[in-house]
Amino acid sequence: MPLDEDLAAFLELVEKSIICGEKTVMPMLGPEKARLDYDLSTQILDASGPAVASVAEISIPCRDGESIDARLYKPIEFTQVTDPRPVLLYFHGGGYCIGGLESHDSLCRSLAALTPCYVLNVAYRLAPEHRFPTAVHDAQDAYQWIISTGAEYSLDPVRLAVGGDSAGGTLATGLTITAREEMWPRPVCQILLYPCTSAWQDTESHRRYAQGYLLEEATLQWMFMNYLRDEADRTDWRFAPLQASSLCNLAPVFLLLAEFDPLLDEGIEYANKMKAAGVSTRVKIYPGMIHDFARLGNIVNEAHQVRKDIADVLASTFYSK
Repeated sequence: MPLDEDLAAFLELVEKSIICGEKTVMPMLGPEKARLDYDLSTQILDASGPAVASVAEISIPCRDGESIDARLYKPIEFTQVTDPRPVLLYFHGGGYCIGGLESHDSLCRSLAALTPCYVLNVAYRLAPEHRFPTAVHDAQDAYQWIISTGAEYSLDPVRLAVGGDSAGGTLATGLTITAREEMWPRPVCQILLYPCTSAWQDTESHRRYAQGYLLEEATLQWMFMNYLRDEADRTDWRFAPLQASSLCNLAPVFLLLAEFDPLLDEGIEYANKMKAAGVSTRVKIYPGMIHDFARLGNIVNEAHQVRKDIADVLASTFYSK
């Protein structure tokens, strides 16, 4: 299928610098300016999320004595409820360098409202100020916080799913491996939106979509350069889950990919490796879509459809008898 017409027009505008003003590639901006631009662009590109019963700002303690911010979305259906209810622990994308609570507010609101379930959106610490494996440790600490403290917020650790997009998807699936290795309570499912899974970006889709499809190869490598301490980190499965020696006994996965995404091939490879390991794996490739399309609610209808698809899987997982 060809590139979606609305996305093609959007990408042409970006290329002509009509939307974003003077076009400057992210590696030239520096992390702080890149983060600001990313959050500001969200207000233009994504629709406002639906109403929820409440949004609580939470501080989660980390193993190094610091803390990270998180945002807990409570759906309207839970307004009068006090008993534990299911929760999705969500990690935003942004190549470990950008993104946060604001950039993924609409997406998390939608998942909370559509499922319905609690959604805990975690602002793990970003690179280059905090390099690998800080984001990994923050994700693990957030997971443990739900298990140990979540009941105070009516979160059910027995019905706990993990999810994320792009780098956030990597953190989410890494958590399922860690839970198995450390014998922690395991999540009931993993929701992975176009995750980063490979140590090296050398697939055909990386070559085919290296430029002109929103996620530029130069930007991706800039992000990884900021995040990783050295080249040896590339082969650590916490960065590249395809490097894991075993994917057996992991939570069922819903893997959502975009046809015109540099990460497409490595996503398919990861799905195949999980299937070979006996993991219940559902894959959906969205034709005509690009990386990060789930946050382009003002550009393509598929941004809303993908949220419904995720909510359907979460609902069937959380509420199946």
